Amino acid sequence: MIPNAKNGAVKVGGTEMYFACFGRGKKTLTVLPGLSDGLATVKGKAMLLAGSYRPIFDDYTVYVFSRKNDMPEGYSVWDMANDQAAALKELGVEKTAVLGVSQGGMIALAMALDHPGLVEKLVLAVSAPRANPLIRERVGRWIELAEAGDHKQLMIDTVENSYSPERLKKLRRAYHLIGSISKPKDYRRFLINAHSILAFDAFDRLGTVACPTLILAGEDDKIVGVEASREMRQRIPNSTLHVYPGLGHAAYEEAADFYERVFRFLKQN
Repeated sequence: MIPNAKNGAVKVGGTEMYFACFGRGKKTLTVLPGLSDGLATVKGKAMLLAGSYRPIFDDYTVYVFSRKNDMPEGYSVWDMANDQAAALKELGVEKTAVLGVSQGGMIALAMALDHPGLVEKLVLAVSAPRANPLIRERVGRWIELAEAGDHKQLMIDTVENSYSPERLKKLRRAYHLIGSISKPKDYRRFLINAHSILAFDAFDRLGTVACPTLILAGEDDKIVGVEASREMRQRIPNSTLHVYPGLGHAAYEEAADFYERVFRFLKQN
């Protein structure tokens, strides 16, 4: 039984932002997914997403958000952070811990910088404070594939650059089916999200992050690179870093203790 599990939407900037919600705690955890949200939102997925968060249901109410539905051209990570803050305010959330994965980590970082009174703890997983050369190469390739409508190759490239060699042995067996997974009607949403990554740069502001921060990285990350996490650890006050040996960008899926580390961090005073 998943306590208080629900799927919902909140009005933001003349459009809707979908969310999944579960748990019954007085504290709030906001979860922001990565670029995959540009292909498929969290709409209707509360029961599917809830399982990983069971250990904190008594202490936290967890919200997993998508970006808003109608995103204008040039919509930036900073704009996403502002709309996320507005959505939380609309839902009556005054303080929240934030877990951001990949691009979601960029949005979470922007929230902590521009809305410090809202973000009380920050978890940045396989993310970066700016679009470094590795990110530009990988996301640039995905933009090319999306613009060409080559969904199968987009998915294969994402998988090949995200998972460990051991996981890839299993995943490659399903490549004949991968062309239909998360295929959108068009790629406008994905492309707006992707271009916002390339334009993001919060590097010079890292020293002003005011909340405790946990940084989680994969040593063999082929999308953002482990050095991005080390940069953040060096410059964000009151931050800690854990690097998963042998894992890449999908460390948040493959590391058995990923959520355990997040939850321990949340419980710390």
